[in-house]
Amino acid sequence: MDGKQLQSQYKDHLSDFQNWDQRAHAQEYILYPKNMGYHLCIDETALSKGDLYTILINRDKRGRKGSIIAVIQGTKTDDIIAVLTKMPQELRNQVKEITLDMAGSMQKIAKTCFPRAMQVIDRFHVQKLVYEAVQELRITYRWQVIKEENKAMKAAKEKGEVYKAEELENGDTLRQLLARSRYLLFKSPDKWTKSQKIRAELLFKQFEDIKHVYYYSLELGKIFSTNYDKDVARAKLALWYNKIEEYGYDTFTTVANSIE
Repeated sequence: MDGKQLQSQYKDHLSDFQNWDQRAHAQEYILYPKNMGYHLCIDETALSKGDLYTILINRDKRGRKGSIIAVIQGTKTDDIIAVLTKMPQELRNQVKEITLDMAGSMQKIAKTCFPRAMQVIDRFHVQKLVYEAVQELRITYRWQVIKEENKAMKAAKEKGEVYKAEELENGDTLRQLLARSRYLLFKSPDKWTKSQKIRAELLFKQFEDIKHVYYYSLELGKIFSTNYDKDVARAKLALWYNKIEEYGYDTFTTVANSIE
């Protein structure tokens, strides 16, 4: 028996798929109200062929059997609310806490479907925004360097000369330095390899702005990863926010405002 035939036999006869009570709407959503808990997490993820799905899980199950409460095709707020409100109100009212990202749509879903739950912003989404701000600055400088290189190449060509970009101590040109520094900016200095450490030193020497925002991102990560008292953590976040405001990098300020 070939694989496709075996798969078909299992699906149509052995798995009881034909009698599955969610079969009619499984492509749009599946619901498991019995898996409801007190602490939930809602997020979006790409499952098949890059299509986005909204997933609601019971955090107390820690990824084990019974973790999934809902899987819903798409991320449209009204569609998600329509599906989640199919579960009994009294069941949804039992939810004490729901973890979500910073999107306003997610907050609306949580407030509408779980009105008694405290909303907690997932710190990993916050840190992701900060890391993206660091990368945005690196990319901005990279395009500036590319533009300058193109001008220099054109000028050299007009003079009948061959343009050769200046190489730094490690053999990188500025353009290469900015391109090859992507991954080291996602890591803490103690995780850098020897070559990454050299590249970071050169990068920060050439572009002090990148150095500043990189260390600001590390500082925020340290606040999140250290078990502070709630009031101490709030004070440290406020100090971090003040530093960002004073520094004046627009993208970082936007991120800080989102956190606030």
